[in-house]
Amino acid sequence: MGAWELLLVGVVILLGLGGVLVPGAPGSWLVWAAVLWWTFEDPQTLSWGVLVGATGLLFVAQVIRWRLPPRQLRTSGATPRMAAYAGVGALLGFFLVPVLGAIPGFIGGGYLAERLRLGGQGEAKASVRTVMRKGGTSVLVELFTCLLIMGAWLGAVIWG
Repeated sequence: MGAWELLLVGVVILLGLGGVLVPGAPGSWLVWAAVLWWTFEDPQTLSWGVLVGATGLLFVAQVIRWRLPPRQLRTSGATPRMAAYAGVGALLGFFLVPVLGAIPGFIGGGYLAERLRLGGQGEAKASVRTVMRKGGTSVLVELFTCLLIMGAWLGAVIWG
């Protein structure tokens, strides 16, 4: 698989990560489809292993999301700006503190957005707490799963 094709797969994965943060967008399916495309273009044992792992992870994430309360982000006060900050925070956290840094990065990004919007520390904490209870946890589970898949794909491309 050529460098341009790998770049396009990476772009589709990034679009999928962004799609996780947009209500109604099929973000996790875009990430999975990009890995599927890569696997069909470069059919090796490692790429098939990444695809099988991605499929399993997405299945587990869907089961976890079904067990969580339904998303009610509109009623929680979550804004698109908060979603963008949380997504960037999760992505930065994923790379700065490998893998597990995505969770505090997501919450920290959301807190930063609310702190800038509301001004006070107490109001920002309360807002983030409300958003996480009303569906933010579900978004975090899906985003974390997609970040794990992206990390596995990236590791397979670089070291495979």
